[in-house]
Amino acid sequence: MQKILLPLLLLNLLLSANAKATPETQLQPLQPLLSQVTNQHPILQQVLANAEPYRLQIIYTRIDRDTDNRPNLTYYQFGLDDSRYFYPASTVKLPIALLALEWLAEQNIVGLNADTTMLTDAATDWQTAQATDPTSASGFPSITQYIKKILLVSDNDGSNRLYELLGQDFINQRLAAKGLNHSLINHRLSVPLTAEQNRQFNPVRFIDTKGKPILALPERSTNQHYINADKPTLGKAYIKGTELVNSPMDFTDKNRLSLTDFDGVIKRVIFPQLFSEQQRFNLTPKDRTLLLRYMAMLPPDSVNPLYDAKQYPDNYSKFLLFGGKAQQIPPHIRIFNKTGWAYGHIIDGAYIVDLQQQIEFFVTAVIYANENDTLNDDLYQTNEVALPFLRQLGEYLYQHELQRPRQHKPDLSEISRITASGAEVE
Repeated sequence: MQKILLPLLLLNLLLSANAKATPETQLQPLQPLLSQVTNQHPILQQVLANAEPYRLQIIYTRIDRDTDNRPNLTYYQFGLDDSRYFYPASTVKLPIALLALEWLAEQNIVGLNADTTMLTDAATDWQTAQATDPTSASGFPSITQYIKKILLVSDNDGSNRLYELLGQDFINQRLAAKGLNHSLINHRLSVPLTAEQNRQFNPVRFIDTKGKPILALPERSTNQHYINADKPTLGKAYIKGTELVNSPMDFTDKNRLSLTDFDGVIKRVIFPQLFSEQQRFNLTPKDRTLLLRYMAMLPPDSVNPLYDAKQYPDNYSKFLLFGGKAQQIPPHIRIFNKTGWAYGHIIDGAYIVDLQQQIEFFVTAVIYANENDTLNDDLYQTNEVALPFLRQLGEYLYQHELQRPRQHKPDLSEISRITASGAEVE
């Protein structure tokens, strides 16, 4: 079987040479701004003082509007290194959701849209089927419902179903074509399958409200092997079953999404006009609105599914600015983001908006909180270090944005319109 590494790299080089330069090409150091951190943010100060064990990477982006409300971005980075592998965890769900909507827009079939019933069948004894969804208003699964659960509570099954719909070839070739050069998605999440099984994709059917077929996709597979060429490893040891293995864990066959690419995915959603058409996600206005609405919605505001506010509080998946103990998020704050956490990595990428103060900025960060450098032992410092760090990083940059002079206040009417009602009405 052929490994797809070199073709992808060549494709990326060709596309990069022909595409319009993106804002990511210019980054300034973030250290001067972070050097002003005080004891008011002790965890932030502690991590910055000894960042290496935390494998810290940060991208902070300042937004300045011109007289026509067009955004101009200034990028700042701390520890950014796209060659330094970290496990992206659930952050890969965002590009999967975007590509599902892009795939949908390209089908151009009457009756096929994000709300159409999507049935997943099983072609092997290890595949699982999905014919109903009691959490949806209709009682059936759909692309909308999967994306909603992905963005509200980082649902694994929803992401896996969209992965099975698209397949590895579509996902990875589209990401490469968009100039996302350090991305690889080649497995389902939280399902113990082999690499070969992850190269096989379930049959999928779309039907109308009367059960009439609209589109049927057979069982599919790929012969390509999408792997990490640098054969990354993490940790000094890991738990396999009940056994401690005293060697680094191999991530050659695992997903990859560098911080630059993750940050770029979020910016392609928020400001698609800053990227060439080739590099954007091809979304209809309706689908983009759907995505933005659920990126910002809080779990307690959802009706279908209905989430328990104690288990899923406002800040359940809003780490930057609000990570840590359960708390409410002020109604004038909107956070369009995606988080991930696994193997000691805690990640968040967010577009943060204060409608009251009329400020907006981007932050994307990853921190590795694993003091003993052992994977799968669940002895990570998530609550002690990672979440307080991301909260304090967001707080510090938010305060900086409040004080920073702006020549033009942003017109945030689109954000206000998309997230107007807060709570969902169905």
